[in-house]
Amino acid sequence: MTRRCELTGKLPMSGQLRSHAENKTKRTFRPNLCEVTLISDALQRKVRLRISAHALKSVERRGGLDAFLMKAREEELSLRCRKLRREVKKAQSEEATAA
Repeated sequence: MTRRCELTGKLPMSGQLRSHAENKTKRTFRPNLCEVTLISDALQRKVRLRISAHALKSVERRGGLDAFLMKAREEELSLRCRKLRREVKKAQSEEATAA
């Protein structure tokens, strides 16, 4: 499994450790991934995702998983999240037509 955030698409980055003597050593900066369960209001169910801590804060700031998915760009999302986004759109449109 790739160390990739499912919502923002964050990947590991490479860089260097620099000692006091300016020695260079290769290293990787990995995203802070968390296994979280988010609730979709439109679908009325829980969704388990592997996302970064930064993405979790963004989801809270935007007002929940559904709002985040609607504003997110398609290429950033994983395949599972793209499918989830389509389901949320469909559920919201059905809810709007019913009201």
